[in-house]
Parts: sequence; C-alpha cells; structure tokens
Amino acid sequence: MDAFQGRVVWHELATTDRDAAKAFYTKIAPWKTEPWEDAKNYELFTVEGQAIGGVTTIKPGTTAAPGWMPFVLVYDVDASARQAITLGGSVRSAPKEIPYVGGWAVIADPQGAPIGLFEAADKPPGHDREPAIGEFSWHELATDDYKAAAEFYRAMFRWEKTDEFDMGEMGVYYMFGRAGIVYGGMFKRPPEVQSNYWLSYIRVADVKPAAEQVAQLGGTVVTSPMEVPGGDWIAQCVDPQGAAFALHSKK
Repeated sequence: MDAFQGRVVWHELATTDRDAAKAFYTKIAPWKTEPWEDAKNYELFTVEGQAIGGVTTIKPGTTAAPGWMPFVLVYDVDASARQAITLGGSVRSAPKEIPYVGGWAVIADPQGAPIGLFEAADKPPGHDREPAIGEFSWHELATDDYKAAAEFYRAMFRWEKTDEFDMGEMGVYYMFGRAGIVYGGMFKRPPEVQSNYWLSYIRVADVKPAAEQVAQLGGTVVTSPMEVPGGDWIAQCVDPQGAAFALHSKK
C-alpha cells in the first residue's frame, strides 16, 4: 500500500451533460478521455495516458447538483467511514467495492463539506511529486470553522499544518499537507458563500489564457486571474453545467 495515506488521488465530476463536459475540459486542460470498461456511465480523464479522474452523468430525477469530488487515499475505507462518524462527521455514500479497483465512500466533515475516500486494491493512482500541468495541484476548503475542520482531517488523514497567512478582513488562510508536501488550504467561508465545500484546482501553463478560454466556451470566471502570495496565479471558475473548479499556474 502507498506510504502516503492522505494524498488526494482521484477527482470525480458528476454532471448533467457528460459529452459537453468532456468537450469543455479537454480544451481547458491537456486532458483526454477514454471509456471505463467497468461502467457505461463512467469515463476517465487522462493526462499523458495516466488516469487522474472520471466523469459520470447525474441520473435524471435526482437532486444532486453538478460538481467535482476529490477522493483521499486511505488504508481501509470501511474503518475510515466509521472513524468519520466518531469524529463528528457523517457518511453520505456508504463504502462500496469495485472489483480489482478498490473501495470508495463519500463522507462529510462535521461542518458538512463532502469529500471522498478511496482504498486502492493495488497501486493507487497519482504520485508524490509536484503536480504537473494537467493534474490537480491544490485543494481548498471553505468552511464555517477551519480550526475544527483541520482537527477532523488531521485525525482522518494525518494532514498537518504547513503554514498560514493573514488575509486581513478575510481572516486566516491555513495550509496543510504531509511529509513536507503541501496539499491545499482552508479558510472561513464568507457570508455570500452558501455552503461549506472543497474546491479543486487544475494546474495549467498560464491561468490568464485558460480563464479566457473558460469564458469563450460558455463557462463563468467567478474570480478573475490573480496573483497569490508566493507568485503563483489562480482563477476560480464554473463550467457550463454548473460545476465549480479553479485554475492554477506556477510563478
């Protein structure tokens, strides 16, 4: 089993129009798609032949909204789901097994933000190196209580504080990771944001033209390209079907 339990190893997009979503994201990032032989309602996003995530169609008549779900590597998905409950969280989708792939579940932290769990049957996807262009490079939690959330995820995934900085009126931005590798950040949800949620960032070569492409393809650029401490650039977006995501480029 991978030594780095706690890595975010998969990203799943649930959408109302799978073909439109595939056409959109393969123009934003250097992704390709391929069918998954184990399920007709699931296709893979790949970067240079390596699967990094999947896309599935939301079943008609359900109340689920389009969105991305990050999945964190765990040793035992059943035990982790039980642990989430003991720590004050909840189970949104009970553990299920995919033959020869592994087990998965969806939990929510005590503040209600959902996140996936994944137990690999063999070698898990992803790696421990710096995310390459086309891979997901940052994971950000907007929450009612980032300190409580940080304690929950520390117990669940052994995520550690790596740094923090003061954003002034917006409060503290708390960064986390493991073994010196930074995975993302947490901060207090602003009043205009209606729910606690995880936002996943896709690394691109240059945020500015990528954000322009988002708008040209019918998506929405919610936060225009901006430089963040350290010199990297980000932009927060919504795809044409309503799923939130973000773009990230290195300085």
